[in-house]
Amino acid sequence: MANIRTLQRAFVGGEVSPEMFGRIDDAKYQAGLAKCLNFIPKPQGPAENRPGFAFVREVKDSTKAVRLIPFTYSTDQTMVIEMGAGYFRFHTQGATLLNLGSPYEVANPYAEADLFGVHFVQSADVLTLVHPNYAPRELRRLGATNWQLTTISFAAAISAPTGLTIIPYTPASASVNADTKIGMYYVVTAVAADGLSESVASTEAYELNNIFVTGAYNTIMWSTVAGASKYNVYKQSGGLYGYIGSTTSLSIVDDNIAPDLSKTPPIYDAVFSGTGDYPGAVSYFEQRRCFAGSSNKPQNIWMTKSGTESSMSYSLPIRDDDRIAFRVAAREANTIRHIVPLTQLLLLTSAAEWRVTSVNSDAITPTTISVRPQSYIGASNVQPVTINNTCLYGAARGGHVRELAYSWQANGFVTGDLSLRAPHLFDGYDITDMAYSKAPQPVIWFVSSSGKLLGLTYVPEQQIGAWHQHDTDGVFESCAAVAEGGEDRLYCVIRRTINGSSKRYVERMASRQFANQSDAFFVDAGATYSGAPATTISGLSHLEGKTVNILADGAVHPKRVVSGGSVTLDQAASKVQVGLPITADLQTLPMVAQIDGSFGQGRYKNTNRIWLRVYRSSGIFAGPDADHLTEAKQRSTEMYGLPPALKSEEIQLVLPPSWGDSGQVYIRQSDPLPLTVVSITAEVALGG
Repeated sequence: MANIRTLQRAFVGGEVSPEMFGRIDDAKYQAGLAKCLNFIPKPQGPAENRPGFAFVREVKDSTKAVRLIPFTYSTDQTMVIEMGAGYFRFHTQGATLLNLGSPYEVANPYAEADLFGVHFVQSADVLTLVHPNYAPRELRRLGATNWQLTTISFAAAISAPTGLTIIPYTPASASVNADTKIGMYYVVTAVAADGLSESVASTEAYELNNIFVTGAYNTIMWSTVAGASKYNVYKQSGGLYGYIGSTTSLSIVDDNIAPDLSKTPPIYDAVFSGTGDYPGAVSYFEQRRCFAGSSNKPQNIWMTKSGTESSMSYSLPIRDDDRIAFRVAAREANTIRHIVPLTQLLLLTSAAEWRVTSVNSDAITPTTISVRPQSYIGASNVQPVTINNTCLYGAARGGHVRELAYSWQANGFVTGDLSLRAPHLFDGYDITDMAYSKAPQPVIWFVSSSGKLLGLTYVPEQQIGAWHQHDTDGVFESCAAVAEGGEDRLYCVIRRTINGSSKRYVERMASRQFANQSDAFFVDAGATYSGAPATTISGLSHLEGKTVNILADGAVHPKRVVSGGSVTLDQAASKVQVGLPITADLQTLPMVAQIDGSFGQGRYKNTNRIWLRVYRSSGIFAGPDADHLTEAKQRSTEMYGLPPALKSEEIQLVLPPSWGDSGQVYIRQSDPLPLTVVSITAEVALGG
């Protein structure tokens, strides 16, 4: 019987499905894990237990599902919007926006069943919301407690001039009679203050005159239009109205001006006018707001006039800045579910992925549209996220997550299955929501229909894609991430059973960047007390009847049951974290060693001892499996009454004997303390 030592130096392979345990040739296997529960692999290699979720507020009505939507209105001010049936609420910095002591609300028309079908895009202080059952709307932030939800109007933003009259003039010396007079037709439009919005043409005016005679002219006059900055005048020629001039006054003189037929009065499409015509997808691309995927026209896309938010106007002949409207011609009728703006515009449908480009490589115009298929996978209705120049989206069927990225070899976008090595987390389930957190770790978060929160540590340029799963005493239902300070903070809606009743809480993931051990926050639905030393910690009514973990001044306190909204400590403490326990488990893959042609497979193994290299860690338990764990004793030189200090060193543990065929190592953190595992060295005894 021989002893060997193995080293696992990184965990960036993430959790690997048992179906992959035989793939020892796979590069991810060498850095993978059999279980990564409530641990987050970092791109640098270590795995750290996730921080806890701090309680923010119970949703307005816990009997109904709600959804979270991110909103960013400046580099240092963000909101998470709680979208419920009939209302919006707003949360920021772990607190709820209040107005006169009550949560500030804005009414909305959305039913509970439609909340997760609402797609959105933000530009400045405007959030555009679309759903096939509702007219497109804008949620505008006008002030801290002044938000407005309005239906978008795609008609002209300014009224057309009225009272158009023509006064002809012919010099007395001119030889003009009724037979030589020519009928002249004119229309006028009003231009709004932004210089982009132009009204439809006025009712045409007609007059007989011969302005080809020297000194003859027509004076065109009209009534003022509220909000107009100037007026454009057009004259008919060859059946079209051509531009003859602009003015800020209420009249213009036509002394035989040749009309410019390349510029004609705008024509407005009647779009999104009723049930069945409302779009289901929205985004921005090349200074246009884009809509697509109505029930009646599932493969149509509409793009506003360049530089405008809602102008669906065009001219005859067509101009490059006119609105764009077209139908994607495909072999199957597939609804456009998402519009994704990367370096090129992508359309994700229920069965295929399409790329929209310009045929001449310039900007997209009404006459240069080119649509090419990229793959035939299909996307679910969950709104995708973009990372760098890559799009991550849920597959239409199978519940897997896919990435769509440009490949120069294929001269197009290629899709791949990111769930390939961890199908046990996805098969039989669906992704219901997703969010992207950029800092401090690049993690995409997914809410699974299993009720778990899945994470993907994702750095595509380094080929890092590590899956990890997270659970809690409850069910995850929605998530959103926004920047707060120097980090992106994850907010979740979690349904919990509290004192026999179902409650839905908005909770915010705590920061893992803390200076003092007493600031460590590793409890869920948690609350913090900071003040004069106290033994009674109140304000815990949201955890009534629950057994909670407690960290008091950096030391683990015995668990307590919340009663009357409070707990009583054995000793007074000035900084206390209280919340639901988190059990974080990390298990290595079956041992592989180059000791024979089978790499050690087919041999019984016993892990005698291990060396854990950890960073700022405490409360460490390890063993061969979850039922045989040994605590790493950490107290050394600390004075009595002080908590054991966090360790950043290599810790040796002798494990209880447990012969088996895998030689795996199991690590657990169930205390409200941090644990970062940098590497694992194991001494393994091999049988015959």
